[in-house]
Amino acid sequence: MMANFIFIAGYVVIGLLLQRSRQFPQNTGQILNAYVIYVALPAVVLQKIPSLTFGKELLYPAIMPWLLLVLTVPLIMWLGKLFKWSRNTVGAMLIVIPLGNTSFVGFPMVEAFFGPEGIPYALLYDQLGSFFILSIYATITAAVYAHDEGQAAQRPSLAQLLMKIAKFPPFVALVAAFALRPFSYPEVVSSFIDSLAITLVPVIMVAVGFQLKLRLPQEDRGPLYWALGIKLVLTPMIALLALWAFDLQQLAVQVTIMEAAMPAMISAGALAIMAGLAPTLSAAVVGYGVLLCFISLPLWFYLLQWLAQSI
Repeated sequence: MMANFIFIAGYVVIGLLLQRSRQFPQNTGQILNAYVIYVALPAVVLQKIPSLTFGKELLYPAIMPWLLLVLTVPLIMWLGKLFKWSRNTVGAMLIVIPLGNTSFVGFPMVEAFFGPEGIPYALLYDQLGSFFILSIYATITAAVYAHDEGQAAQRPSLAQLLMKIAKFPPFVALVAAFALRPFSYPEVVSSFIDSLAITLVPVIMVAVGFQLKLRLPQEDRGPLYWALGIKLVLTPMIALLALWAFDLQQLAVQVTIMEAAMPAMISAGALAIMAGLAPTLSAAVVGYGVLLCFISLPLWFYLLQWLAQSI
């Protein structure tokens, strides 16, 4: 567990150092983000989907990401109107807040806290929740909001949105992965996919570090605080309350709540940045969220254990 956290911190530091180097152009972060969306993320989808196994005990982690999506979107829209956030800020928040880092941070944390038995539940939460939401909801949101303020009325048509979804590399990989589930990859193909998938976190965390600004513009600070509070505190609290009546001692219940407590998804931040939606804010929500989760996740785990023993 600590090794994964050290790796993440190291990647971010590398990005921060490269940011200060004159050897790397200012659009380096965007280029790295594009690589993740078009290469590394599809490889992860092709790598993990075939290992899914379905059963009725997996209902909690399959439904919870969608429940949180339905509840957080209206809240973000309301906050945007209340604080008069820009269209780009609202679009960025709608992408980065509902999606959690349920794989790279989620998998090692779940295994560290619950052992290998918790991984199937984390995998289902990630694949049927986070990746589907990223491929469909986040793609549509990015397409709708990726316009200048003066072009807000010129939103893409339904046909254009469907075309964007159909051409979005992770979504294409998702369809292909489900179609190929009955078959086994040849060993050389499997090894090739694994070699690409393993590049996801190092590349995108370096990109996050490259775009991370420790001193945010004044207009980004309020949204950042709200994003971190909703992602690290409110969403796991909602998951806890929603599953309170389903026996907190169940492994599936505890894993689901812990997955809901994960920081913002790296790929969601990359998508928001690529769409030009508050890039500094998007990178900050991802970067600071990953750093703060070193504290928040253990606290949630110990709270769950205390509640499970007290009830």
